[in-house]
Amino acid sequence: MMSNPRRLHPISAVSNFLKQLKELIVPFLIFVVFGSRGGNGEVFQLVITAGVVMAVFIIGVLSWLRYTYRLEEGELRIEYGILVRKKRYIPLERIQSLDLSEGLLQRPFGLVKMKVETAGSSGGGDAEAVLTAISRKDADFIQQAFSTAKKKPSENSNELESAAAMRKIIYKISPGQLLLLASTSSGVGVVISAVFALIFQFEEIIPYDKVFAGLEGFIANGVIFVSILVFIGFVFAWIIALVGTMLKYADFTLRKTDKELIITRGLLEKRQMTIPLHRIQAIQISENLIRQPFGLATVYVESAGGSLEDSESARVMVLPIVKRSRIAGLLKSDLPDYELQPGFFKAPKRALNRYIWRGLLGILPLIIAPIIFFRPLGYFSLLLLIFSFVWSYLKYKDAGWDISSHQLALRYRGIVRTTVFMRKNRIQSLTMSESYFQKKQNLATIEAVAMSGTGGTGGTVLDLDRKDVNAIYKWYSYTGLNGNALQKEKRQ
Repeated sequence: MMSNPRRLHPISAVSNFLKQLKELIVPFLIFVVFGSRGGNGEVFQLVITAGVVMAVFIIGVLSWLRYTYRLEEGELRIEYGILVRKKRYIPLERIQSLDLSEGLLQRPFGLVKMKVETAGSSGGGDAEAVLTAISRKDADFIQQAFSTAKKKPSENSNELESAAAMRKIIYKISPGQLLLLASTSSGVGVVISAVFALIFQFEEIIPYDKVFAGLEGFIANGVIFVSILVFIGFVFAWIIALVGTMLKYADFTLRKTDKELIITRGLLEKRQMTIPLHRIQAIQISENLIRQPFGLATVYVESAGGSLEDSESARVMVLPIVKRSRIAGLLKSDLPDYELQPGFFKAPKRALNRYIWRGLLGILPLIIAPIIFFRPLGYFSLLLLIFSFVWSYLKYKDAGWDISSHQLALRYRGIVRTTVFMRKNRIQSLTMSESYFQKKQNLATIEAVAMSGTGGTGGTVLDLDRKDVNAIYKWYSYTGLNGNALQKEKRQ
């Protein structure tokens, strides 16, 4: 039983200490870099720094001592606060999900971090409550109490069937798939951007002008060597991204119970996420430029949970990398409300010229500026015209829509080709629009939005046939209409 107040594991004090230090790192660096220099100024800096670190440590310990949790009368009851005692009572029925993770601090002690999400915590703030370090036994007890509270009385009698359902595995990543996922991710750009951002934070300290001036002559005479260095840098960034992705998604497993999808993943930090089926707002299939030619895709579900600060709880990856043709087979039996193999209606041929002109206008400044300021090498920017035409054609080719029963599917391309599936009763808004030039060609744009924890999800498809857009709007506006009937009418 957990009716008596319990403290978190003492490692929680360390976690509080590190969290506070992380929040103070920027002002601390500013103080060290721009503080007094020489003589007593350095002694003063040292004393202030030591005092701040000690104060943060004491606050972390006191926060741990004053934080208790317990289960009582169907509620998770949390009390905390150093000077002002605060109480937070969360009814188990109101809890939407319990997400578990095992970080570097928790794993050596057999502990887990539990994040409690409720309907009230799905806005822009933090989770309803976070138990930073509790035993696996306590976590299992809370999960069991949560599951029992969610079940109807008739369901509580069949625990064996529920346990069997818990063991149902929909997808488990293999070592080969994990390597393929990591090697085709977009993490390289993120790593390079982070490195540049970090380097240029110290431009007041490092004399970049002198460094670059000294290297200018060397670079001029060593183009091949510099090219090799750049190539090595990209390889190094790719390796970092590769290792990071493999550590994050190692042992990725998707399971399903009667009412939930459960995801576990991670090597250094093992995480478990729970997605109640009734909170799924949409399903999204993403195909990046590397994976699409090989028929590979990534599948996400958009949930009503999560927050703006924790978007990962709202947009959850359920199939990290999978053959596009296998998605429907893997998910159909467990998500029967979604038709994941629709036959898309595409944009009409007369829309192609609009896609091409939009792409051309968007890239024109990147062509003109180099020609004006960097001739004759600037003329190479004309090659971007080829890129613009190809990219515009791909966007036109991928634009499409489909209505099947009570579902709307939209497909469009940005950098990644995205297909989103939304149930009619989950769509919060549907907008059709047409500009003056679209009207002249009987074209229109459709935009659909379903609510998620990050504010909204959905898609916009440009320059569809106006009759198609009207059909979609008619399907959404009138409850008596059936999507299959509209499809038949459209084909005729």
